[in-house]
Amino acid sequence: MDIISLENKIGVFFKNENILKEALTHRSYLNENPSWKLPHNERLEFLGDAVLELVSTEYLWRVRPKFEEGLLTLLRAALVNTKMLSKIAEEEIGLQKYLLVSKGESQMSGRAMETILADAFEALTGAIYVDQGFEAAKEFVSRFVLSRLEEIEKGQLYKDPKSLLQEISQADFKVTPEYRILSESGPDHARIFTVGVYFGNELKGEGSGASKQEAETDAAKKALEKLEAGK
Repeated sequence: MDIISLENKIGVFFKNENILKEALTHRSYLNENPSWKLPHNERLEFLGDAVLELVSTEYLWRVRPKFEEGLLTLLRAALVNTKMLSKIAEEEIGLQKYLLVSKGESQMSGRAMETILADAFEALTGAIYVDQGFEAAKEFVSRFVLSRLEEIEKGQLYKDPKSLLQEISQADFKVTPEYRILSESGPDHARIFTVGVYFGNELKGEGSGASKQEAETDAAKKALEKLEAGK
């Protein structure tokens, strides 16, 4: 593990390198390496999650003084959600190269790898807090996370697809989207729902998911994509 390379990338140099190594240790690694003396990173992840929330909340409260609580909450969620944190971890830090995971986990892709990377980013934040204190952790979060605020606001990434679709449908079509279940399949413990979103009687998007809410969100995404393509 090239600790110095990672420290140079993030601009933080640890007094206790073991706390950094702990932040990079996924639970699965311990199963294959029982002699590894450090714990997995879930406790640091728990701490880092709280630090991220506090830093981002204080920042948004300060720089967006006219925003109501609801909008501030959406913006915070967009800044620190799994997708955003995994993107930062992969693209800006290359954190995947430093993680200690099992051979099986190292082959993961998609949502599973996103979760591993986002959790590791939170653990890294927690490790910085433990080793360097709050101000260092705040500086780290500011550099890598809060700097994404303009990108999020410009792309309206803080709005969930259903809210954004409703806003567009009411403004441009004078209708409220209606979600209808089209089909259900699979066993009771692994149901798959297919949902259509309609403007009146016109089907605008169709999505699926393991819950009705997930399927509705997917349908809203598809409808937004279709609307964007039709511009």
